[in-house]
Amino acid sequence: MQYKLECIGLLTSGGDAPGMNAAIRAVTRTAIYNGIRVKAIYRGYKGLISDEIVDFQTQNVSNIIQQGGTILKTARCPEFRTPEGRKIAYDNILKHNIDALVVIGGDGTFTGARIFAQEYNIPIVGIPGTIDNDLYGTDSTIGYDTALNTIIEAVDKIRDTASSHERLFFIEVMGRDAGFLALNSAIASGAEAAIIPERETKVDQLEELIGHGFRKSKNSSIVIVAESDVTGGANGLAERMRKEHPEYDVRVTILGHIQRGGSPTAYDRIIASRMGTAAIDALLDEQRNIMIGIVNNEIVHVPFTKAIKDDKPVDESLLGVLQILSI
Repeated sequence: MQYKLECIGLLTSGGDAPGMNAAIRAVTRTAIYNGIRVKAIYRGYKGLISDEIVDFQTQNVSNIIQQGGTILKTARCPEFRTPEGRKIAYDNILKHNIDALVVIGGDGTFTGARIFAQEYNIPIVGIPGTIDNDLYGTDSTIGYDTALNTIIEAVDKIRDTASSHERLFFIEVMGRDAGFLALNSAIASGAEAAIIPERETKVDQLEELIGHGFRKSKNSSIVIVAESDVTGGANGLAERMRKEHPEYDVRVTILGHIQRGGSPTAYDRIIASRMGTAAIDALLDEQRNIMIGIVNNEIVHVPFTKAIKDDKPVDESLLGVLQILSI
């Protein structure tokens, strides 16, 4: 069959991330620049099934590069996990004469894309949009830098009250089962420690923290905790600390969804723009079933299978940096 690329479908799926709109803008305008029509799909895979598909022109993406969230919306879609749901989605693709898809999201988004592409032989290119930064094959994901800066701003404010009351604060950040946000925000905010899921299976991080006498020269302390069943989360660690070390005045702050919002940083806008442009270039080169990544400031193509299945390692040497600087 002759390769045809006259129309692309574009959707965002999974958790929203600052910079997704910059990617939407880049994909749309790069496609139009190359003479390709754009169909915007609202609410991710759910919209693909319910036929929430509209034409996008360059003016549809005007004045959105600075906005957080996603103008295309996002929603959970259990139906897309079923063969019947994917068949309806494919029928809608045929109905709108869509030749290829660009999907912006995380590992769940790419898992669905990989299965869909295999079943119906449709070219799909993914753009990594998740604040967790947990996708293998890219140094950074869209939204990670903005979330990191949001955390730092919050921790700076919490430190003011922690110092005033001489308290120990456990601050929980997002990241699911990845410690990138926790570890790097701890270093950037001058926190005393970071508790991450990657190390919890190897050592009792809380006991290690106390054993190092982390408060010997300080009246107040900040400990950043990655949300995870493995770490126990900030509440679990705080409860344990109160029982084992009642001498500490312990408080908990869970930053929650504040980390997902806000105007994207310059870095997130730039990589989103580069990745969006690269996604169309990849389709023009007849690439398929790949994620666009960025490694050493260069655009790379990563097969969906590797991006989804391979674990992205956290640089544990940064824990040493944190320990040295927290004395």
